[in-house]
Amino acid sequence: MRLNIFIIGLIYMAAVLLFPSGASAEETQFIKLSDVPLLSIPEELPDKFTYDDGVDIAYPDEGVKGIYVSGYSAGGERMADLTALLDETELNAMVIDVKEDHGNMMMDLNSDVEMVQNASLDHIDPTVLMEQMEAAQIYPIARVVVFKDSLLAAERPDLSFTHPDGTVWKNGRGESFVNPFSREVWDYNVEVARQAAKLGFKEIQFDYVRFPEGFEHRADTLEYTRGGYDENGQDGIQQRVDAVTDFVAYAREALRPYDVDVSVDIFGYAATQEEAPGIGQNFSRISENVDIISSMIYPSHWGDGYFGAEKPDLDPYRVISGYAQVENEVLDALEDPPVSRPWLQDFTASYLGSGNYKPYGAAEVEAQVQALYDNGIEEFLLWDASNRYSRGVDYSKE
Repeated sequence: MRLNIFIIGLIYMAAVLLFPSGASAEETQFIKLSDVPLLSIPEELPDKFTYDDGVDIAYPDEGVKGIYVSGYSAGGERMADLTALLDETELNAMVIDVKEDHGNMMMDLNSDVEMVQNASLDHIDPTVLMEQMEAAQIYPIARVVVFKDSLLAAERPDLSFTHPDGTVWKNGRGESFVNPFSREVWDYNVEVARQAAKLGFKEIQFDYVRFPEGFEHRADTLEYTRGGYDENGQDGIQQRVDAVTDFVAYAREALRPYDVDVSVDIFGYAATQEEAPGIGQNFSRISENVDIISSMIYPSHWGDGYFGAEKPDLDPYRVISGYAQVENEVLDALEDPPVSRPWLQDFTASYLGSGNYKPYGAAEVEAQVQALYDNGIEEFLLWDASNRYSRGVDYSKE
């Protein structure tokens, strides 16, 4: 009975709205509906709709100041020394290999995807690692190497770049890449990132988000799918830029329910030009789709004369300050710029040859950090492939 009365009431209300007093059927007044979608995903999902990994580590109030930690260090004896380094200094974060440069997963990601399982090692116990991170309040960032993946390329040549005889292309170092045009490759790496987020990593850092260096010279000789990008009327350069940018946007959206930040490593020189044509990196477009942008701006990686430095590796402050000014200008032009968190050099580039390099230690690291601070950049990461970082560095602002 109550239900019938309720329905009658609804009908009456509708009649009043559609046929106001004094209006005939021909003079019906319709309600103007909003053009805004009735249902949309909010920019920030409520906590009850995000995955709870159970690991309580907050984003550092003073900003992330971190170091790179290989999977072997994270799962080995060096971890105690690296943890002590952070305890003794203003450093507060670790970028840890989850998927490393060859394509191996350095820990069991508990994934249902067979290809991920086949590439997984057990060098790191993720439960123990997160317990260590939480106890020391070290901000954990998962490094996921995306398109440089010799392991997947060998397992699935159809996801890579092949010669006409069917063999997988390799660069001069014997490394293979998988194809950024391939949606299957995208989903493979997003699955890795998703599982890393579920383990407790608070940020996913995608590295090698690009085509191989010099790809523009072999783009027309290798065999690979273009995933429909060749149908958009763009030239090869723009197709590559679109594919790389689209992957970043796709991955960020897929990771939103896991309440993690997304960052991308990018060549520093990408900020100094409109785009890097061969590798598909457009600094501004990638920056528009991430929470953090991490440019690799090691002084040793710049050519002579850059930023007014005759020998860049010998003049770390000048190089980093010069780069920071360029990047600030590019990011300031964006409507919603990401946090800038560049990679700094804590290694000696002896491969540059006599007269072109100098040993890097505390003074050289401090010079780079200070150059960032002087240009309003508060966050940074330190890179040394061997994970042997300089002691005695003052990371505080002067």
